[in-house]
Amino acid sequence: MSLPMGTAWRIARRDLNARFKGLRLLLVCIFLGTAALAAIGTLTSAIERELESSGQELLGGDLEVEVWQRDLTPEERAALAEYGEVSSGYRMQAMASTPDAAAPIELKAVDAKWPMFGTLTLTDGRKVGAPGGNDAWIAQTALERLGIKVGDSFKVGTATLRVAGIIADEPDRLSEGFQLGPTIIVAQDVPAKAGLLQPGALYQSKHRVAFSNPARDPESVEEALTEAYPTAGFDIRTRDRASPGADRFVRQMSDFLTLVGLAALVIAGIGIAGGVSSYLDQRRASIATLKVLGATSADIVRVYALQIGVAALVGSALGLAAGVLVTPLLAGALQGLLPVESGFIIAPAALALAAGYGLLVAFAFAAAPLLRARTFPAMALMRSGIVPLARDRRALLATALGLAAICALALLTTAQPMLSGGFLIGAGAALAVLAGLGLAIQRLARSLPRPRNPLLRSALANIHRPGAPTGALVTALGFGLAAFVLLAAVQSAIDGNIAQRVPREAPDYFVLDVPRDKEPRFFQLIQQDFPKAAIRTVPTMRGAVIAYGPKDSMTRVADLAEIPEGAWALRGERGLTYADTPPEGNRVTQGQWWSPFHDGEPLVSVDADFANAVGLEVGDYLTIAILGVERTARVANLREIDWESMGFNFALVFSRNAIQDAPHNLSATIDLPEGADTAARGALLRALVKEMPSSSVIEVGGILVEARKLLEQVSLATLAAAAVTVLAGLAVLMGAIAAARAARTYDTVMLRVLGASRRQILLLQLAEYGLLAGVLALVALGLGGGLAWVVITQLFEFDWLPDWAEVLGVLGLGVALVLAFALAGSLPLLRAKPARALREL
Repeated sequence: MSLPMGTAWRIARRDLNARFKGLRLLLVCIFLGTAALAAIGTLTSAIERELESSGQELLGGDLEVEVWQRDLTPEERAALAEYGEVSSGYRMQAMASTPDAAAPIELKAVDAKWPMFGTLTLTDGRKVGAPGGNDAWIAQTALERLGIKVGDSFKVGTATLRVAGIIADEPDRLSEGFQLGPTIIVAQDVPAKAGLLQPGALYQSKHRVAFSNPARDPESVEEALTEAYPTAGFDIRTRDRASPGADRFVRQMSDFLTLVGLAALVIAGIGIAGGVSSYLDQRRASIATLKVLGATSADIVRVYALQIGVAALVGSALGLAAGVLVTPLLAGALQGLLPVESGFIIAPAALALAAGYGLLVAFAFAAAPLLRARTFPAMALMRSGIVPLARDRRALLATALGLAAICALALLTTAQPMLSGGFLIGAGAALAVLAGLGLAIQRLARSLPRPRNPLLRSALANIHRPGAPTGALVTALGFGLAAFVLLAAVQSAIDGNIAQRVPREAPDYFVLDVPRDKEPRFFQLIQQDFPKAAIRTVPTMRGAVIAYGPKDSMTRVADLAEIPEGAWALRGERGLTYADTPPEGNRVTQGQWWSPFHDGEPLVSVDADFANAVGLEVGDYLTIAILGVERTARVANLREIDWESMGFNFALVFSRNAIQDAPHNLSATIDLPEGADTAARGALLRALVKEMPSSSVIEVGGILVEARKLLEQVSLATLAAAAVTVLAGLAVLMGAIAAARAARTYDTVMLRVLGASRRQILLLQLAEYGLLAGVLALVALGLGGGLAWVVITQLFEFDWLPDWAEVLGVLGLGVALVLAFALAGSLPLLRAKPARALREL
């Protein structure tokens, strides 16, 4: 007759230590896995909810139409007005100046309807809209650069403006993209009065629509506008894609965090299996006693399942609390990159999912050792300290069911089922490889010649003797050390991309909108104070690709259901130029460059990566639209471009006769001699502003600082997330060593009875773990490095640039920690009294 549930609970409660002694590894692993998933799910849900709910405010409307170097035609403006209220303005790089200072800025000209959503807040607490007349709202950094205060005057182009307030919170800042200078907000008519809208000038006109019917689908409006104006060069965004950069980053971080959570689950599961096995091994006398007193196998399962269930619930609850508490720290690391609340965030669905994962993992990995213990008679359990129990293949069915449930839950709840499925398959393969490796190590140790040194001989024997925990140790050590490699490889690869993608050596200035007729004077202004300055100018204009392919069957971009992967140059308008020779840092890979001052058929040179993405070949044709005028050119060659060079790089370079007649200005780079005087630099900027007020200068140093800050924020968030796997790995390592220590009590007592010293026992432990850790370090390098490669190249789309010296150093630290844990785990064995230990076996 089975025990009633109440009786089983009383037995379980009396046997359960208040500090969960024996079940701490299970509790810690559940805690870490649940905390990781809770934090990941909560943060991701909060960001996605904020992007979704604040899409109108972030974009400044339900839909935005952006076009370069021109305003909308009356017909185009009327088409937008059919959908609702329209707010228009301009965006451009410009120079702000006073008699004593000059600073590059981002000029934002807005009409009286701006902002249609959200509120602009000034530092004095005022909530305002568009400035009027010649007033300007100005960012604090611009104020500091110009050395002025509220009420003072300054110039932009030929217009004199007054500082009317300092910007504290700009509602649509995130949708404006990467900032090349501090923002100054002015009235819509200021750029024209300042002479900044001349033909050929590089500026954007932005037009935001607040739908009169809020239920209208923005995607359908986008499709209708694209179809109606295929050559207009519209770059359209909707409230659902208010900040494409933020959306992309959220997707990448979500994918990465998903992998981190699944990795933490796998490692936690290994620790749970080891912890439950160790706990039940310690309780084998109690289990045998209950069986002698008449308890059935079902009673045994019920009693110890209750204990394990309580530990799992406590670990899950603590993990959920920790996940909620740590989310503000992760949100702080991403502050400025993404719209996320800085306080505590409660996402019930994410927390329920994390708890479900935690309990499923506990069931899946605890079921096998629990069911195995119930199937053996009392006398077999009594002898299990000396004669290990055989495996119960039927108990593995419960584990398989639990793992199937975990996989199903992961695939049903992820936004990237292919990614999660691939990871789960990879994790399963890794477990199978480690299990096979454990068997291979045991067979190898059994076949090797016996060393003369007794310590090495005993260490080798411990690896393959009956009941040796080598399989569990190999799995735990393999995943634990792989976590170290993962963290080091991801972190160092991101640092490598910061160093390479944000070069420390770059031109001092980029200059936009240099009038072509003033090019000689531009060179003269710079070289009169800096005769050794390196100056390069290129013609620059904007245009949109509208068709490409073989001459008789060109593909219209407007007809594409979606833009091909890697074909970024098909999205909206892009920078265009013409040249007589290949651009510096470019290499022609197919075809031939045209002769200088070519006057035959219009030709174009295309970026090889873009050509591969859309299937363009030498001899095909490309049609672009510049200011609404279509121009077709034949593809003469493909180029390989060094995009990291921080110079002028264009995906499309035309022959002079293809686009030279379109209105345009020049862009320039200025590289000043090393150690150039700061005062002279300031004088140069003021001279450029005075002589060429419509031109704008971009200081590259400030851009590089901002880019480094952004990438370092990504690095910090990645480090915080990946550290969870390392913590889980450490917990599993400690638990595996602790479990092995319990199994070694008998061996140690026998050795001490036979006269082994404490030093010899410690050296024996270090030799055994050293042999295993040395072999598994190579395996961990492959596992952790492979996962890090997926994270860096497939998720973040960065270059694979790990610092292998750093990775190997961290792996060496992991091996050292393994040996330190082994040494610490052996110390209690030395304190064991032989007589007492033998009585307890």
